[in-house]
Amino acid sequence: MKILALDSSGLVASAALVEDDNLIAEYTIQYKKTHSQTLLPMLEAIRNMVELDLHTVDAVAVAAGPGSFTGLRIGSATAKGLAFVLDKPIVPVPTVDGLAYQMYGTDAVVCPIMDARRSQVYTGIYEFLAKEDGYDMRVIKEQCAVAFDDIAQELNDIGRKVVFLGDGVPVFRDRMAEVVKVPYLLAPAHRSRQSAACIAVLGSLYYAEGRMESGAEHAPVYLRLSQAERERAGRMNET
Repeated sequence: MKILALDSSGLVASAALVEDDNLIAEYTIQYKKTHSQTLLPMLEAIRNMVELDLHTVDAVAVAAGPGSFTGLRIGSATAKGLAFVLDKPIVPVPTVDGLAYQMYGTDAVVCPIMDARRSQVYTGIYEFLAKEDGYDMRVIKEQCAVAFDDIAQELNDIGRKVVFLGDGVPVFRDRMAEVVKVPYLLAPAHRSRQSAACIAVLGSLYYAEGRMESGAEHAPVYLRLSQAERERAGRMNET
């Protein structure tokens, strides 16, 4: 099985190719450029470097949201374009699930946090359960948009060691020290941001389970209204 994966849901732009149990290529960058400038050139670089015939991929996996509204639209549009041209299905992978998968095999509870602004985070709670041939990721709390203090209280109630990762960590680091009462640690730099390789691996698992959709069916998952939509709703409430 060959899965081409994209993640432009946050500050990082990432593309990857996984075939069966092998990571063939991954290109990830976070540096002063918009995803519209980086994502397609990254895909082209991977295609050229590994001599990839795009028609040989089985599906296109994409971080489906939540995340940056603009980033999600760019990733979604790119995935839809590939799906239409190649006549391949899209495997939508929840963004926060993909982040959590960075911590595969940890004995700690995993809590990704993406900065959602207005003192909120996109987050969820996960754990990895050992099995004979590896680990299964179990979702304790599905991805959501909440105040950081609210997710911290849920973690306190669970009462287990936690590992945090995501671009919300530097934003909420000080608050974390105040309100998180259980032992916690922060993921290292090479595991702290989105990775298309994780999207590809989860995409492979979901593809095998039949969790896919057509390019026409696919749409990003936002969880919240955009700022423009919130401002429009505010103006309508004032009239």
